Amino acid sequence: MPEPQAPDDTREALAAIASLLAPAHPDVAEQVLLAHDRPHDYVSAFGDRLADRGVDEPVDNLAWIALVDGLDAHGLLAEFDWKEDAQEIRSQLRKLRSRPSVDPWVLLGDAEMLLPTEKFLHACGRRYREIGAALAVLDIESDCYPVVGLRAARTEELTALAARAGFPLRHLGAGRPGQ
Repeated sequence: MPEPQAPDDTREALAAIASLLAPAHPDVAEQVLLAHDRPHDYVSAFGDRLADRGVDEPVDNLAWIALVDGLDAHGLLAEFDWKEDAQEIRSQLRKLRSRPSVDPWVLLGDAEMLLPTEKFLHACGRRYREIGAALAVLDIESDCYPVVGLRAARTEELTALAARAGFPLRHLGAGRPGQ
């Protein structure tokens, strides 16, 4: 469990993360801050969306879930099941609005397409890094992988903001699977 943060620091970090990952969509930051500031109002407003996650009342990571859902609504996040097929992962990552302009898929070998989900996601992350992009998992403590794309040069900033907000983030391809 992440260490508790000061409310203002958490709030500022959450707003900065939303702005970093969805710069053209201020509604993402608004939803995240609503979830942080007035969780009951957020649950009321987005109950249908939350029902798909089995959430019907405020939870500790509600603002993080709001971030994931807001990014997903704008095509800035792809969410994968723990046993997702490599072709489906590849298809969903190609649809991300935050995908790199250079296609990293030409770098993937046939053997990598046979890897289990987590290892395949790390292989994708390594390929993205080779072209100056990055993939990160916004961990919502579930059996899924909510994945965002961003420029590799912004990964340290995202990591620092996630730590300030007190929510888990993992970069794909930055180390061994599971790191």
